[in-house]
Formats: sequence, structure tokens, C-alpha cells
Amino acid sequence: MLVTKTFPFYFGTFSRRLIQERRQLLYITNTTIIKCWLKICNTYSNTLNMKKNHFVIAMFVTILSSNIVFAQNTSGNSQEQYEKIENAISRLEELKSKNDWRAISLPATTPVDESSEPMKEIEKRLELLGDFKSGNLFAGNRRMGDAVRKFQARHGLEQTGIVDATFLKALNVPLDTRINQLRVNKERLLKENTETQGKRIVANIPEYKLHAFENGHEVLSMDIVVGKTTNKTMVFSDALTQIVFSPYWNIPESIVKNEILPAVKRNGRYLRMNQMEIVGTRNGVPEIRQKPGPKNSLGKVKFLFPNKYDIYFHDTPAKALFARNKRAFSHGCIRLSQPLELAKYLLKDDPKWNEISIRNAMNGSSERAVTLKTPVPVSISYYTAWVDGSGNINFREDIYGHDKGLVSLSK
Repeated sequence: MLVTKTFPFYFGTFSRRLIQERRQLLYITNTTIIKCWLKICNTYSNTLNMKKNHFVIAMFVTILSSNIVFAQNTSGNSQEQYEKIENAISRLEELKSKNDWRAISLPATTPVDESSEPMKEIEKRLELLGDFKSGNLFAGNRRMGDAVRKFQARHGLEQTGIVDATFLKALNVPLDTRINQLRVNKERLLKENTETQGKRIVANIPEYKLHAFENGHEVLSMDIVVGKTTNKTMVFSDALTQIVFSPYWNIPESIVKNEILPAVKRNGRYLRMNQMEIVGTRNGVPEIRQKPGPKNSLGKVKFLFPNKYDIYFHDTPAKALFARNKRAFSHGCIRLSQPLELAKYLLKDDPKWNEISIRNAMNGSSERAVTLKTPVPVSISYYTAWVDGSGNINFREDIYGHDKGLVSLSK
């Protein structure tokens, strides 16, 4: 075997680096992917004095087994996705007709190893779903761990590679439920405006992801924070027309009444400590705004697509929330993990703006608005099931319960 005994060290170190960087990768072709990982292999095999062919195989397996998706959904074409979902439904219906899909449980006290009956059942089910490949290079725990991680990635779970209660709950979801979930989302596609020409931005709420498409191809994606279940982000379409750097935050009346004023009663210095100021009154309630700066809740930039819900994209100083797997924490607006990248993408055809000028504007002391020459269509979507560019069926939690209202329509 070409892979040496030292592979676990390299696998751990460099797979972590790849996984950390994957969220910043743009859409690239298969040829470019191969060039990229070969370049990495050449660099690190020389640095670590490791045989190049050993390193190449180690890195290639890392890319495959860690489920890094370079272009999770390479097409913004709804017709193409519709056909993929129909095929996925057929696949699951066939599995249902040929297999017993009863719930699998693990003993509460007895230690479980890979040779135990429950683990054999899990392995068989993962193989039926396409997550476990019997021809993988590595046997034993690593092979099983890779399969579990792939399943977890497809279901939006933390990719631990560990069979735990959360994993089992997702694995035991009846096939009828998954088939219906696919049907519900197939119907959603018919209502979505998915232009394949020019730029288009899609924020998928249950996925906690924003995707930017250009001429039907995904060119940028990033993690997002969406509204809490008590402050749901609305589903609608509009057009992004303006970027505002170093913005003021004009605090909504509901937040002023429910959060700011109680905080002021507890601490009379609250407004000054948080760079806030009163600029008037409305309906007997103070109008309060937060000044541009490091404490501003909108961060360094916001992206406006005027709508009746007053929802927009914005930066945030609360970066730690992006490390969480479930990210429903906002009052309804959508927080971006990479606002600089979105600004660069939207302004890339304007010669007056480059990364330096954008950074300067984001770190300015006064608000500055830029109107886009061409508005960019925006869809705030709600897809809990889809098929990605690699043919993998993805499912996400129905965090707002929107699927339940469509169940009867899909039967």
C-alpha cells in the first residue's frame, strides 16, 4: 500500500486546513481542483520530506472522504434541480420497496464495536444511502467514520464521524418522510424565480448558507445567521440595489421597547457605552440609532434590497456564532460570515472599487452608500431538501415548520 503509517498525522493536520478553507473557495472546475490539490501536495511533500506519491494519495483521499464540496450546487437552474429531485425520489422509493427500514437502536450500557449487530445495520444502511463505500482505501474505524461524516454533512449535522443520538435520529427518519420532504421542496422550486443569466443571490434559511450565482454557476457561498423561531426571516424575492459601508443602525421600535429601554433602566450609561444616540421620538418611543464603529450590531457593511419586511444582509461583530452548527439567532435580518467577499463580488465590475477601497470604506468613521449600476436579484429561500452538484441528497431541519403546511399538497 502506498499510504504510510504516518498518514493519520497528515490526514488530521491537512484535512483540517482544507475544511477550514472550504467555505472561502469559489466555484472551480474539476481541472482546477486537481491542479489545486497537486500544488498543495508538491508544497507539503517537499516541506515534510514525505514521498510525493504517498502524499498525493493521502491528500486526494482527504478531499474525497472529508466531503469537501467545491461547488455544492453548481447550477442555479430550477429545472435541473427539479429533475434531480425527481430522480432522488425514485431512488428512495426503490430503497423503500426493497429494504426493511426499521429504527436502529444502540444498547444503553453495553459497549458497541464495529462488529456488533447494531453497527453492522448502520453500516448496511449507510451503504444503501451511498455514504459507505465498501471499496474505500481504509478499513475499520476510519472507513466507518468517513461514511458517518458524509451522512452528517448531507444532513447539516456537525461532522464528528461519531455515531451518537443526533446521528441515529437522522438515520432513523422513515423513508416516507424523506420522500415527502423532497416532494415538498420540488413544489417550492416551481414558485422560485431562478434566472440563469447574470448575477443572482440565494440565501437558504434552513441551510444557513448564502450562495451567489453568475450565469447559472455558483461563484461564492458563505455561512449565515438567520432569524430566531420567534423572529423568523421571511421568504421572498427582491433586488439588491445598494451597499452601505460603515452604517448607522436605526434600531427598530420593537427592539427599542423590548431590549434597549429596559437596558437603559438597569444602566443609565448603556447608550453611551454602546455608541447609541437618541435622534427623535415616534409613537411616544425614542428613536435610537447606533453609530458606525466596532460595536455596531450591523458590523462594517450592510446590503439593501428594499422590502416591506425591512430585511437585509449585514456584517456582524458576533463572529463566534458562525462556529455553531445551527445559526438561528437574529431578529430577522441575515448576518454574513464573509461580507467583504460579497462586497468585492458585487463591485468587481466597477473600476472605482477594489479590495483596498472597500476595506477603507468598511472601516470608515462615517456612513457611505453605493448604488449598484445593475440591481442583483435576491431570493430568501426555504429549501429543506435538494440534490447538490455531486449528486448527494441533502436534508435540513425544518426550523420554522414551513414544511408541515405543505405536506398535504405533496401527497
